[in-house]
Amino acid sequence: MAGIDVQQIKQRFGIIGNNAALNRAIDIALQVAPTDLSVLITGESGVGKETFPQIIHLNSPRKHGQYIAVNCGAIPEGTIDSELFGHEKGSFTGALGDRKGYFEVADGGTIFLDEVGELPIPTQARLLRVLESGEFIKVGSSKVLKTNVRIVAATNVNLMQAVGTGKFREDLYYRLNTVPIQVPPLRERGMEDILLLFRKFAGDCAEKYHMPTIRLDDDAKELLVSYRWPGNVRELKNLTERISVIEEGRDISVDILRQYLPDLKVEKLPVLVKQDNEQKIFNSEREILYQVLFDMKKDVTELKKLVHEIMTGSNMPMSATEDSGFTHSIQPHSVHSVHPHIQEAEEVEEETLSLEDVEKEMIKKALDRHNGRRKNAAVDLKISERTLYRKIKEYGLE
Repeated sequence: MAGIDVQQIKQRFGIIGNNAALNRAIDIALQVAPTDLSVLITGESGVGKETFPQIIHLNSPRKHGQYIAVNCGAIPEGTIDSELFGHEKGSFTGALGDRKGYFEVADGGTIFLDEVGELPIPTQARLLRVLESGEFIKVGSSKVLKTNVRIVAATNVNLMQAVGTGKFREDLYYRLNTVPIQVPPLRERGMEDILLLFRKFAGDCAEKYHMPTIRLDDDAKELLVSYRWPGNVRELKNLTERISVIEEGRDISVDILRQYLPDLKVEKLPVLVKQDNEQKIFNSEREILYQVLFDMKKDVTELKKLVHEIMTGSNMPMSATEDSGFTHSIQPHSVHSVHPHIQEAEEVEEETLSLEDVEKEMIKKALDRHNGRRKNAAVDLKISERTLYRKIKEYGLE
């Protein structure tokens, strides 16, 4: 069954690639579609998880019912219960009338809960009740309502870790995870899939903007395949479109391609981090970057202090030959002889840079790049909109 059906699904939904893990994920979606079992789709940001709920819905008996996709991370915590379950008039400030929630509107259909790990704990309890009994209560009401909804959820975080830290209900996790589907990251899909996707995106962009298609030479192909792709398929598409529009030539060399890839590969960053006696545990790759920047800042501070000591003549060695084998002594006035206009430096105060400072600055720059559009900034920073809202408030960036 799976062979031809999987290929038909790929054509229908525009899925590119022949990776075995990707094919397996599509096959599971087709197998579970005729049932009403809850499905949890996991995978990194940008792998294309949002396609699988559509595959499930459109191949299920509910295909003629409503399909509603909800980004749980994009809805403020204070209004998410109202969005999902509805509210009655006067239940809170601004509730000027009754409102139906998504679970009421989608009765008989399918609800896709993206970024389900971002749901607040009270909302998780309400969702668990829907999964167990099909019952829910509107905000500000005491009347129990019924709904017949199939729930498909997705997350790019490790929910078992979230359960361990108390951020996600264990009973809800097992209810959602009746059938798990794992979507593989791009770097694990192999050369064939990466090059197929590149050609697809390059062709689409050329057709859209009426221009010749860009082509990679052999070395550029090798670099494209060896890159880690932390942003997965979404990042590859953005890069392909950017090169197609910016570059005048259509033959892309490895040197041209390298200009569009980040200088720092995330998997190499831990090598740059100073090792202490106690092992440092980082919760995310972004924290590794923060630590690298923090250590670099400390190195700059130490260098400033050294320059200051040389210029003021303090702690200078009597002769460089004693330490390094140089044949000339270094005297304090040598700095002034090279730079006669430099005045005696003021005392250098040690500067510190906390991880919070770096995070605040990165958020400010992301908001500036996207003209204050928080949704785009959140995508750029690879965090949810709710997390971004919280950070903006925490750092006073409103």
